[in-house]
Amino acid sequence: MEQWIGANGNNQKYYDDFKLIWEQSKQFASTNIIDEEASWQRFRNRIHNASTGEAVVKSINVFYWLKIAAILIVIAGTALLAYNIFNSKDAQTLLVRSLDKVVADTLNDGSIITLNRNSTLSYPEKFKGNTRNINLQGEAFFKVTPDKTKPFIVHVNDVTVKVVGTSFNIKSINGNTEIIVESGIVQVTRKNKKIDLHRGEKIFTRKEDSILTKENETENLYNYYRTREFECDNTPLWKLVDVLNQAYNADIIIENKELRNLPLTTTFNNESLNNILEIIRQTFNISVIRSGDKIILQ
Repeated sequence: MEQWIGANGNNQKYYDDFKLIWEQSKQFASTNIIDEEASWQRFRNRIHNASTGEAVVKSINVFYWLKIAAILIVIAGTALLAYNIFNSKDAQTLLVRSLDKVVADTLNDGSIITLNRNSTLSYPEKFKGNTRNINLQGEAFFKVTPDKTKPFIVHVNDVTVKVVGTSFNIKSINGNTEIIVESGIVQVTRKNKKIDLHRGEKIFTRKEDSILTKENETENLYNYYRTREFECDNTPLWKLVDVLNQAYNADIIIENKELRNLPLTTTFNNESLNNILEIIRQTFNISVIRSGDKIILQ
């Protein structure tokens, strides 16, 4: 209680009001002036009236009803105090960090979020008001529970992503933001500019500009941390290398620029990095050289 009182100036007033109600009700309950002589006389009159057949007139016990009123005041005051305690309390902010592992988290509205490695998610313990607001650093896949009355809003860098119920992927790297929609419709807002993304569309915003341009997304590589698959469909080698560096915390370098756009069509299902590099080497007949922590393709 002391912590709650000290958290907000209004809480002190709620407490003082309740304390006043409580003390006055106790005083009311204990105050009951009884005149023994008058009570005895009333008893004798009742007996006399009963014997003579006269009607008995019942008097109202004022203090009895005052006791009832005091009890009701205490109950109402307690209910009001409890309501204010639980509703004036700020919602606790929960923080989820994935560190070096992929983490899945279910929010209180049923939405499921999968965090990629080295990502952070913050959100209220219980959504209040007309929106469901969360903040993201890093990369995450969202499967949002539909609720038209309470839109789901993700804040990442200087970009706002608003949805009702859909699934999408958001990746933030060095202030740049990539959003890929897997189902439904997503509204992206940045610096008063808005654009809608549909299934199979994506947008990439750079930190240094404010351009919002959507394009079709034909790659499924963004799903690797959820499915443990690297699905390539005529995918340029440089794109696969970028994802491999993220997934395995590696430092793969394409030294020969002519190799960057070589297309690759295959699926690596939960393979080790060594196996993937060996398949790449054999497919393109190139060299894979290890130099310290670096892996050089040439």
